[in-house]
Amino acid sequence: MTQMTQTRGEGDKDNVSFAGAMLNPSASFGGLYTLSRLPHFTPHILQEFENLSYVELCKRVFELLDLGIENELLDFALQTYAGFDDPHTPVNLAQYNENLFVLELYHGPTRAFKDMALQPFGRMIQSFGKGKKYLILVATSGDTGPATLESFAKEHLGEDCSINVVCLYPKDGTSDVQRLQMVTTDSANLKVLGIEGNFDDAQHTLKTLLQDTEFIEFLHSKGIALSAANSVNIGRVVFQIIYHIWAYCRLCKDGVLERMQPLNIIVPSGNFGNILGAFYAKKMGVPLGKLISASNANNILYDFITTGVYDIRDRELLKTSSPAMDIIKSSNVERVLFELFGAQRTKECMQSLQNTGVYKLDSKELEALQGYFAASFCNDTQCKDLIAESFANGYLLDPHTACGIKAYKEFAAKEDDGAKFVLCSTAQWSKFAPTVAGALGATKNLNDKEAIEFILSLDSTQKLTPHIARLFDKPVVHNEVVSVDKVKCTIMQWLQ
Repeated sequence: MTQMTQTRGEGDKDNVSFAGAMLNPSASFGGLYTLSRLPHFTPHILQEFENLSYVELCKRVFELLDLGIENELLDFALQTYAGFDDPHTPVNLAQYNENLFVLELYHGPTRAFKDMALQPFGRMIQSFGKGKKYLILVATSGDTGPATLESFAKEHLGEDCSINVVCLYPKDGTSDVQRLQMVTTDSANLKVLGIEGNFDDAQHTLKTLLQDTEFIEFLHSKGIALSAANSVNIGRVVFQIIYHIWAYCRLCKDGVLERMQPLNIIVPSGNFGNILGAFYAKKMGVPLGKLISASNANNILYDFITTGVYDIRDRELLKTSSPAMDIIKSSNVERVLFELFGAQRTKECMQSLQNTGVYKLDSKELEALQGYFAASFCNDTQCKDLIAESFANGYLLDPHTACGIKAYKEFAAKEDDGAKFVLCSTAQWSKFAPTVAGALGATKNLNDKEAIEFILSLDSTQKLTPHIARLFDKPVVHNEVVSVDKVKCTIMQWLQ
């Protein structure tokens, strides 16, 4: 059985099972758990994948990963995909032009790619932790929070659910729809806290609590164990490998790609978990070409991938029209460093970032990083122009995906005419309607409801899901906003 190893650990003695890492994602020295071994997919196996449904592919990949998951549990977890738009295929691959395909990952209940991992994640945590009480922490830049709350609500896990969830979001750092998805949730086991600060502050608070001895001892006194639903949890990442494999095999099956022909992947990137899934898929033998990270004006990942320097000194987080990528400290880069350079070097880099605000790769390390990754970034003006251009060409997209279109334009110009690209579309337009409406010609500032109505008036083929439509009439249940230094005591008071 494949064990989970620690990105800053000291050897195999620190390894734990996949279930253990999901239930307790806090690794030594502030690090993360990651896969200790990756299987290799031969051309024969990849051809076998072509004939599998999405759920069958999930089961086969989990089998090859050898994570010790019983078939019955995986079946139970994957049943959550029945609540997506298409119960048989939870993703959609749309053709944008001759060489670009858009992998729509937002067809789940909260209309963002986080549903792909977090809907089955809730059931797996419930099963692994059966008989115990758990507190699940989640910090969100806008999409992880709603998906986690949806996954762990008692209406889905049952009244006997012994899991409580606390969700931290930056009070002015999400779209209104994202905020409403969180603050209107009314399950008794869910607590939503706005914080004074940005996503990096929320994520830092979460990581600090995972290591806080006083907080953990308080939880233990009440018989509560602690875990997290962010992509610090390896259970999230594993599910995000699958759709990159599925997209490649689907294009081969449809004759768009010749078998073993490279496919470039573009991912709008903030915390780097989505593109990490593509990285693992490539390491396992899926013939992916460049893995292109598309950022907004918070282009720390662009700087890192192009220069090898990760520098957050004097770097101010900018609020953009693609808020889910408004991140400076990108957690999952650490797992890439581990895979490429090992635990000791990863520990050095992460400690340097914590202590000095910067770390630097040497020339050979940068060459290794660029052997897998490339990068682009897009400002808000460019983003809105690309939304308008795309709509004129018959495709409606959100601002994060628009950043990916910018990356496609840059990199397609450098490739041969026959090079193929898949762009991961991470959220539906309805979650960022005012930005989209402004790009499409709205002459005044519209609130989210007005912006959605404006967009629907332009394109009658678009459908609004009941999950989004009913948000505007639901009462706000969670209206508490606290400073980051008050988060711990607020959670402890709630659990009393």
